[in-house]
Amino acid sequence: MGVLLRGVVLSMKHAAAVMLHQRSGSIINIASGAGLRAGYSGLTYSTAKAAVIHLTRCAAMELGEHAIRVNSISPGWILTGIFGKAFGLPGEVADRMSSVLEHRFATMQPIPRAGLPEDIARAALYLTSDGSSFVNGHNFLVDGGFSAGRSFSESNASFAELRSILHSAAAQAER
Repeated sequence: MGVLLRGVVLSMKHAAAVMLHQRSGSIINIASGAGLRAGYSGLTYSTAKAAVIHLTRCAAMELGEHAIRVNSISPGWILTGIFGKAFGLPGEVADRMSSVLEHRFATMQPIPRAGLPEDIARAALYLTSDGSSFVNGHNFLVDGGFSAGRSFSESNASFAELRSILHSAAAQAER
């Protein structure tokens, strides 16, 4: 919690002091899709990231009155070393191993490719640009559609399986 939440609070505190003086700015916090849906990370990580999302909204209400926008980005399955590190690999090894997960990540959301660090960078660039001058208190999901639900083909396959089970059971009951 010290790094995941307290670090965000302290960073915002110091950035906001400068931005209040200049009467403008854009703060971007990094949250996670794990802060929106349970069961995709550990309790502490998910709780801290959910808190970052809410902290972002609260700070946006307070700082927005001073022309300072506060938003967060919630990455989904992005090819970085964070996953290897979470499973105990040393940092430099985890960073080199992230590409091993590329095929698996490409199947985890409707957009059939793994998320890349550049996807997060582009979202941050948008949130700092004049193009987002009226965006405040928003949690920007960059997850290839993962948080929206199951992909269409996955749903159809599940329904086809259920249909088959029910028809088999009905045929067996008639015998």
